[in-house]
Amino acid sequence: MTGEKFTLMQYSVHAILGLIDAEDFVIPEIQRPFVWKRSQVRDLIDSLYNGYPTGYIITWKNPDVKTKDGGKANGKKVLIDGQQRVTALMAAISGKEVLDDDFNKERIKIAFNPLTEDETKRFAVQDASHLKDKKWIPDISVLFSAGFKQRAFENEYAKNNPDVDLDELSETLTKLKSIANRQIGVIELDATLDIDEVTEIFIRINSKGTALSQSDFVMSKMAADSVHNGSLMRKTVDYFCHLAVKPDFYAHLVNDNEFQDSKYADKIKWLANDYDDIYDPDYGDMLRVSFMHQFRRGKLADLVSLLSGRDFITKEFRDDIVEESYKKLDGGIMNFINKYNFAQFIMAIKGAGFVSSKLLNSRMTLDFAYTLYLMLLDDPEIPNAQIKRYVQKWFVLSTLTSRYIGSPETQMDRDMRNIGEKGFLKFLAEVEASALSESFWTVTLPQYLETSSINSPAFNTFLAAQINRNCNSLLMKGTKISDLITISGDVHHIFPKAYLKKNGVTAKTKYNQVANYIYLDTQVNKAISDDAPATYFTKVKEQCVTKDIVFGNISTEEMLAENLKENCIPNNIFEMTVEKYDDFLQERRKLMAKLIQGYYENL
Repeated sequence: MTGEKFTLMQYSVHAILGLIDAEDFVIPEIQRPFVWKRSQVRDLIDSLYNGYPTGYIITWKNPDVKTKDGGKANGKKVLIDGQQRVTALMAAISGKEVLDDDFNKERIKIAFNPLTEDETKRFAVQDASHLKDKKWIPDISVLFSAGFKQRAFENEYAKNNPDVDLDELSETLTKLKSIANRQIGVIELDATLDIDEVTEIFIRINSKGTALSQSDFVMSKMAADSVHNGSLMRKTVDYFCHLAVKPDFYAHLVNDNEFQDSKYADKIKWLANDYDDIYDPDYGDMLRVSFMHQFRRGKLADLVSLLSGRDFITKEFRDDIVEESYKKLDGGIMNFINKYNFAQFIMAIKGAGFVSSKLLNSRMTLDFAYTLYLMLLDDPEIPNAQIKRYVQKWFVLSTLTSRYIGSPETQMDRDMRNIGEKGFLKFLAEVEASALSESFWTVTLPQYLETSSINSPAFNTFLAAQINRNCNSLLMKGTKISDLITISGDVHHIFPKAYLKKNGVTAKTKYNQVANYIYLDTQVNKAISDDAPATYFTKVKEQCVTKDIVFGNISTEEMLAENLKENCIPNNIFEMTVEKYDDFLQERRKLMAKLIQGYYENL
């Protein structure tokens, strides 16, 4: 014992596999794809055979909770580090199937050659050659099965390999079987530790220094629960996220009978035909949204505590809290996966002009927007027909101000508390007054646009504003900005890059300013070539008189004026050469900010 934070123990491989079979050790990742390469499985078995250390396994005991009858339910040990090693042992020694990247079940078989002189060629990942060559034992799991008879096995092997020395063979096989008795260090973290301490210990022990996310801990807790549907809910989260990215995965999912018999199966099958990629949540996003709108809290660590039954006031663990927490989380997951809710939310985001995943640069901002949508469904103050509009406003406001970029959980927690206390409409008005003041629109936003980052939230919002207003692309009536972003189009320079570089503007951050960017039809871009704006815009003006169309399809001065306005091009563009480039950038930033302001106010 080293204090009360953890216990250090040694378990044999056989004991660990036994504890997993008895479900005393829970592998939370068993439903997730096995990410190790097959060669790593072979290397692990080789290390155990040679008695080399294989690193620690870290478990975190679930608390013993008080049950309704006054007794105590013993907590299971959740494996939080070492899943891949233990899964590899289960595959190679117990002969269990593992899930591959496509969630197909498969066996990983390790072959063994007892006769080899070359130590490095003793183990191999089984292929067809090991089935043909009688020197190889094609699958070592046979030796570890309950009914294995070593003498009979040796005699059979000697029949196929007459030159074998039976004593040597017996010794080698006994050494191979002794893998089951090899000791593996297990660090068992105490149930009373809070998640921050567990995370800290994990990082210190884990040589790679990779942190486990809070959502990993939640998934682990759910995997260890067989009483309140937790393990099924966890599968639902996993399957939903997998289907969102890869709808054809549905063909594999139908083979999971336990899941198909649950209430969740029917609720996610719509994803099999959903190819939209605006919001493809990972399990962290899905847990966060499901939790936040139900519990009105922003910190996922709180969910880990609640699923453990922790009473935040008395610090004890109670079964009724576990039960209530799972019930609420279940409701949250059902709301999240509801086809109508999800579709309405996506419609709101697209309706605000964010029609492509290219325009979205913060998953947390999307998470909170969906959380808000689900919260407002229960808000008697807001008519259902208005919910999407308010979600759009909040999404744009929080995108423009990078509201959930710094410490997102703290900000979300605060926002939900404020919405709870003041009501959403009052809170929105307060945030607008402080975050979107007149100086924001006229000073701060143009400053945000002074960047060469094409992914900047301000520039993405500008494009969304153009899409929302159904703007035509530059010099093209009828070809919309939305067409160029979603179908075929690229961002191009208004002051051509080659023209600027030739005239001394050589800094990338200067010629690639977002205020110099515009989505252009490819043919129009070719026609512009490397001309100064003064040259090609003057030709466009002339074509409005001569009707001899060279650039795009603008044929009247009214059309041209309207087209410049919707693309935020300053009116004096007809005189602009390299000397005016800085003035152009400054002027266009102001026009872009003004367009965004008008768009936001009209949402």
